[in-house]
Amino acid sequence: MQVEQRVRELVEEKIADRDDLFIVRIKMQKNGVLSILVDGDQGLPIEDCAQISRHVGYHLEEENVLDQAYRLEVSSPGVDFPLEMLRQYQKNIGRQVKVTTQDDVKQEGELLSASDAAIELSVKVKEKGKKAQQETRQIPFENIKETKVLISFK
Repeated sequence: MQVEQRVRELVEEKIADRDDLFIVRIKMQKNGVLSILVDGDQGLPIEDCAQISRHVGYHLEEENVLDQAYRLEVSSPGVDFPLEMLRQYQKNIGRQVKVTTQDDVKQEGELLSASDAAIELSVKVKEKGKKAQQETRQIPFENIKETKVLISFK
C-alpha cells in the first residue's frame, strides 16, 4: 500500500466525526517530509493539527509503514496556497481572489459563487474616460490555472 493512501485513511479516520474538516492534500516529498494539508469550513485550530499529527504518527510507527526517516507536517493551507478544491472555493465566497486562467490572463474580484462547473466573480471594469463598472464573470474550472485569496490590510 502506498504511504500517501494509508495516511489519507488515517486522517479520514481521525476527522470522521468532524463534518467541518476536510483533506486538501497529502504528499510524501523526496526530502522525507510527509506533508498533510487539512482545512476547515471555519479554519483549522492548532489543536486539531496536533491531534491529527499524533494519530497519524502513532499508527505509522506501529505499522512500520515507512522504512526511512521522515518528518510529519500537519497544517492548513496558508494564504499563499492556491485554492484546489470546490469546498475551498465555497469557503471563500465573498472574499477577494486573483484568478489566473490557462492562457495566463489574471483577473481580480470578489468570489460570488462556486459550483461543480465554474466560479463567478464580480470584477471592476474601467474603460478610459468612464467610471469603473462592476461586471459579473463566469470562469469554468477547466479554464482556471490558479486561484489565490487576496489579503487586504485596510
